[in-house]
Amino acid sequence: MITYTYRSAQILSFLYFRIFHKLVIDGLDNVPSSGGFILASNHLSFLDPPLVGCKVNRNLHYFARDSLFKGPLGFLIKRLNSIPVNRGQLDLGTLKHTLRVLKQGDPLLVFPEGTRSTDGSLGTGKKGLGLLVLKSKCPVLPVRIKGSYEILGKGMFFPRIGRKLSITYGPLIPFDSLCSDPLSKDSYEEVSTQVMREIGQL
Repeated sequence: MITYTYRSAQILSFLYFRIFHKLVIDGLDNVPSSGGFILASNHLSFLDPPLVGCKVNRNLHYFARDSLFKGPLGFLIKRLNSIPVNRGQLDLGTLKHTLRVLKQGDPLLVFPEGTRSTDGSLGTGKKGLGLLVLKSKCPVLPVRIKGSYEILGKGMFFPRIGRKLSITYGPLIPFDSLCSDPLSKDSYEEVSTQVMREIGQL
């Protein structure tokens, strides 16, 4: 269930992006209205998580560094469906938590590249996405963000007001079409590569 805190954050985020960055959204009707799935997006800026979720009418869950779960900030991000994760690895506890979220029918946001782009271009997908997909057997919704690197890319401390922003939600990729052989030693990499290819085509 979407909480008041989460809905308020969505509304405020959308208003900021629309007013100050002329946000354009395409493909929102591709977002499933029910069931668990993984939103896989390119990653350009700290703005990306609220951007991806601001108009998705689902109880979307996010990963956040475990070091952030302290004090007032920690209290807030817990209310915003954040899942603590060690930046270095997806440990067993986090994996189990994530699989429970997907099994209960909620969507999850994942950045396959693992970190923000250093130059605004698409990077290589990490195996972690493939692991999540094959363990959860969930479909994947590719998402492409454009403009957030120019607004608040790595090394920037303040957003550049007036720079335009867009986000595209692509067609849902069924689980059965994501991997030719789930038992292959290269299956995780194969899934991540295919998803990044789909993101690149948006």
